[in-house]
Amino acid sequence: MKYVDEYRDPASVGALLEAIAALTGKVVAERGRPLHIMEVCGGHTHAIFKYGIAKMLPAELELIHGPGCPVCVLPIGQVDDCVAIAETPGVIFTTFGDAMRVPGSKKSLLQAKAEGADIRMVYSPLDALALARANPEREVVFFGLGFETTMPATAFTILQAEAEGIRNFSLFCNHITIVPTMQALLESPDLNLDGFLGPGHVSMIIGTRAYEFISEKYHLPLVVAGFEPLDILHSLWLVVKQLAEGRAEIENQYGRIVSQDGNIAAQDAIGRVFELREFFEWRGLGSIDHSGVRMREAYAQFDAERKFALSSQRIAEPQSCQCGDVLKGLIKPRQCKVFGTACTPETPLGALMVSSEGACAAYYQYGDFESRDKALGVDVA
Repeated sequence: MKYVDEYRDPASVGALLEAIAALTGKVVAERGRPLHIMEVCGGHTHAIFKYGIAKMLPAELELIHGPGCPVCVLPIGQVDDCVAIAETPGVIFTTFGDAMRVPGSKKSLLQAKAEGADIRMVYSPLDALALARANPEREVVFFGLGFETTMPATAFTILQAEAEGIRNFSLFCNHITIVPTMQALLESPDLNLDGFLGPGHVSMIIGTRAYEFISEKYHLPLVVAGFEPLDILHSLWLVVKQLAEGRAEIENQYGRIVSQDGNIAAQDAIGRVFELREFFEWRGLGSIDHSGVRMREAYAQFDAERKFALSSQRIAEPQSCQCGDVLKGLIKPRQCKVFGTACTPETPLGALMVSSEGACAAYYQYGDFESRDKALGVDVA
């Protein structure tokens, strides 16, 4: 299939694996320890497990699964607020499918729907706006979440609602931003990284220039990567090549989509509708300064946080759940005490088991992790 097969060519995969192994061996010999490279994006995590990439890599090259799945970092208190809005009489609550099963302190949105709340899965914020047009007597709330990838569509929808004079539509804004999050990770004393695979879709919006602080301040390489097997392997080779040559630069492997400056029209729409919050709470990572956005005063009429009385409580995660340690790369999913037993995709305790882009769900779905864990010396006892 054109535009797919050329990114899955077995001969090219084999050549890249040999090149990665040779460079990894050289760098590991110099440093006297394994290499740790974080894939920031949940889409990369999913692709790495789906295509079996992790188990093909040298054992001395370990991939750390980062916090780039927005559903996975959704705190319990925000889920509770979603349920509270959805259970308000007269409300139609709309959201993407992945958010439906994220556990709250008492119930998920899916459970609230089963109990009678009018919660509808949509594929776009424009679907939610269409519901508002069709139901002028009801308040339609869209649950906006995701990084800069999904933020522009939400911003343009708000601008469209304003242009049409629609007054029964609002946004519960939980959009988050990637750069402050990566900065917080890099400041973590527990983190031990040699480089990054940069997110492809987010970078399409913000551009590669936004990551220059990583090479300039932290002296680590980052390569923005596509999502096909050859994209990921080529990007890993570029990262390890930089390490072998003593370089720390921002490179763009996903040039067919990503530019240096990103999508200016999308950035303008984001800037018109949203402003940075002082801080935002992340499941497993805690509070991170300026890592989320809220609606500007000019669009207060579309802000669900101002229309509804929300508790916005900070609720502790279950003690048995170790999503935070997995997100920081401190443990592998299988080292979590409840992985595959109390916590499965059918009965998730942690958000990492809910979304297909979550590291735990990918580990569980694509399996065959035992040999890889054994090669890495991971203790799952």
